[in-house]
Amino acid sequence: MVGEEGAFVLGWDEVLTDEELSVTLKVLCMSEEEFKEYKEQDGWEDDSEDEENSTLSNEALSRLKTPCKKLLYDSVLLTLESYGADLKAEQDLLNNKEAYEKLSRREQQALHVRYGQKRILHQLLELVQ
Repeated sequence: MVGEEGAFVLGWDEVLTDEELSVTLKVLCMSEEEFKEYKEQDGWEDDSEDEENSTLSNEALSRLKTPCKKLLYDSVLLTLESYGADLKAEQDLLNNKEAYEKLSRREQQALHVRYGQKRILHQLLELVQ
């Protein structure tokens, strides 16, 4: 469901793998009975019209049903825990010119990538609270 890498791709304004995330949330938030019915109907390919026409913009994420929001929120927290440092520590390192300049070019680039990823994840936390 989530592609070869097993991850969803988030941007600043929307989920870039919105179809995969929509199906995953729908399935994970189903009861066992709903899942059996969904499977029996071959619902994997033919979904309702409203889902086909919707994208998971930031606005749409904030309007998700509570169980889906909770699942996303908890998933984001787990992802953030997998990083070595928190957002504040990364921001402090970026703002500390002396410490930043001691990093290799590769470490500086990695810092910028991690910081950007964490900012997107924190934005998602706010949207689904």
